[in-house]
Amino acid sequence: MTDLSGKTALITGSARGIGKAIALRYAQLGANIVINYSSNAANAEKAVAEVTERGAQAIAVQADVSRPADVDHLFTEAKQRFGAVDVVVANAGLELLGTPIADLTDEQIERMVDVNAKGALLTMQRAAQHVTDGGRIIYIASTAIVAPVAGAGLYTAVKAPGRYFAEVLARETAERGITVNTIMPGPIDEAGVFIDTVPADSPFRGMQAAGRIADRIGTPDDVADAAEYLTGDLARWVSGTTITVTGGLPQ
Repeated sequence: MTDLSGKTALITGSARGIGKAIALRYAQLGANIVINYSSNAANAEKAVAEVTERGAQAIAVQADVSRPADVDHLFTEAKQRFGAVDVVVANAGLELLGTPIADLTDEQIERMVDVNAKGALLTMQRAAQHVTDGGRIIYIASTAIVAPVAGAGLYTAVKAPGRYFAEVLARETAERGITVNTIMPGPIDEAGVFIDTVPADSPFRGMQAAGRIADRIGTPDDVADAAEYLTGDLARWVSGTTITVTGGLPQ
């Protein structure tokens, strides 16, 4: 089992969904946890409580990853509380599905670019500046970037740059022993649109589950499994690559 005792992990967008699952997994492995949220303080405090129930220490820090000053504040708070940051997961993002490119508003374009593309870059840039030598940086992408879907053009376009940023950063931080990788999940239950938009009885869920292992869509814990691997000793020579978490369905 991976041992993160004495380490500190900062996960953006970790008040719910995939980010929260990764935070809880790292807490079980002994890490101090920095929960990041944009607006829902109540969800963030619940996540902190669940981390502490697992015997780990945690703080919640409000920060909009699209704002440089907020990202700086996030890392400053983490280091002031725990002394160092060893693992950074750039997970925060917005989803926008079902809107054709021709119907996008200027406001939608600006916000999605700011959070998903600029936010990923700012998070990984600051991670490279602050993470300890031998640390780990992980970007959470989406299989949408390799499987074009009508109505998801903007979401796909603004998620793709983060993967490239990670591949370049892996080379730029290699001499410090830092690994930088991407996890690319397929549809994940209790995350993204499956939290607020897709009802439990929606046929869309069955369509997404067909052809996957056990005929189900993914869970946040499936992604946390990959995130655990990438922080462990078995992945010390794995960098600049992408782990696809889809249950076996080609994308």
